[in-house]
Amino acid sequence: MTTAAASSPRTYQVRTYGCQMNVHDSERISGLLEGAGYVRATEADDNPDVVVFNTCAVRENADNRLYGNLGHLRPVKARHPEMQIAVGGCLAQKDRGEIVRKAPWVDVVFGTHNIGSLPVLLERARHNAAAEVEILESLDVFPSTLPTRRESTYAGWVSISVGCNNTCTFCIVPSLRGKEKDRRPGDILSEVRALVDEGVLEVTLLGQNVNSYGVEFGDRLAFGKLLRACGDVEGLERVRFTSPHPKDFTDDVIAAMAETPNVCHSLHMPLQSGSDDVLRAMRRSYRADRYLGIIEKVRAAMPDAAITTDIIVGFPGETEADFARTLDVVREARFSSAFTFQYSKRPGTPAATMDGQLPKQVVQERYERLIACVEEITWAENKKLVGETVEVLVAVGEGRKDERTGRMSGRARDGRLVHFATGANGQRGDAGLIRPGDVVHTTITYAAPHHLNADGEPLSHRRTRAGDAAEAGRAPRTPGVLLGLPTIGAPAAAPAPTTGCAAH
Repeated sequence: MTTAAASSPRTYQVRTYGCQMNVHDSERISGLLEGAGYVRATEADDNPDVVVFNTCAVRENADNRLYGNLGHLRPVKARHPEMQIAVGGCLAQKDRGEIVRKAPWVDVVFGTHNIGSLPVLLERARHNAAAEVEILESLDVFPSTLPTRRESTYAGWVSISVGCNNTCTFCIVPSLRGKEKDRRPGDILSEVRALVDEGVLEVTLLGQNVNSYGVEFGDRLAFGKLLRACGDVEGLERVRFTSPHPKDFTDDVIAAMAETPNVCHSLHMPLQSGSDDVLRAMRRSYRADRYLGIIEKVRAAMPDAAITTDIIVGFPGETEADFARTLDVVREARFSSAFTFQYSKRPGTPAATMDGQLPKQVVQERYERLIACVEEITWAENKKLVGETVEVLVAVGEGRKDERTGRMSGRARDGRLVHFATGANGQRGDAGLIRPGDVVHTTITYAAPHHLNADGEPLSHRRTRAGDAAEAGRAPRTPGVLLGLPTIGAPAAAPAPTTGCAAH
């Protein structure tokens, strides 16, 4: 190797599959690698020095997808033997050494509990010229203590907990992510303030079950208190959270959403099924009436709330009557959007061995009926917004047709996707070019089942520090937020108020 080559920093690429937790973990992986001297590979670079797969294990095809992609890299690595391939995330936690057995050209396998080990494992694998597999059974270092390279200048994930204490029969996450571990409120707020200092306008509080937050330090109302505390962070314009579990949803959270100005009136709350019998088989400890009761309370407090959900079709033993009840709940709930899934058998879950596994054609037919029902409702709900003025936080990558249509895209406060016209040449008077991270107000002119269009001139355009960063090509980087794992006792007092303002 030449001296010039030896002195050049090694490049990396992270490929992410799965939920918001995986996306945020990938931000930490990027932060760790850049802290260790690696630089992100350009999009045109077909041969980065390190390729990291951050995997998901929730869907049935997760294994095939990973091994297919590893297979595509085998000849690339044969041509570039210095390349290293690492596999992390939930599938790595599940398959462990099996990955290296099936794909011996993989250099590093690391689990969900030891993301922070990756730079050391890569260096050890290079030194020893052998694969390094390290899977911890419990959390080593709380992930939020790790440096993070944020993907967005305007919106950021903030983990409030990791792991899950639920035992849903279709879900493998608790066995891969472990029991719930909660961060202290002061540590969470410190990270939120650090993001706002970087120009971030919107924060999403992230956990496998956010509204059970506080279980470790014995405060059942901790999540509502956390939402209210976010309202005291000056410069924080939007607060979202995902995902709550209906069994833990308390009235104080609804009050906090309604009474805290920067908490968005949007709620993603998984239903999974509208049949009480199926919910019982899924080990979901609520019933349809309880779920609909929460929605009724949310809408009473926030009539403009947009409610989204997750629904699984074809769970083992689901009858036509069970499915019809799901459609009934969908019609009553009036969701603004729904993530719909065909049941996927996952080895290691109780549901995988249940009697009553349904034929593919039955599941497919029900799935198509569900989608038709959901889209009929979401379209009707979206049409109600035609003629309304909405505030849009301009995003990047949300509108696949933006370049062709001359529009930009972003999210309204309620989470709906809005494609909007930018005016002549993307200008708005003296305000200049509209950039990702800026805020516009615009009037909705057209509604579709999955998005809204605003084809008139924007009514206003506010340039922001997040837009400045996007224009300059700067990605926020936050250092690790030092904290300890929680102990028993009341939570630490939140800082005194200053000023009022990412799968279950």
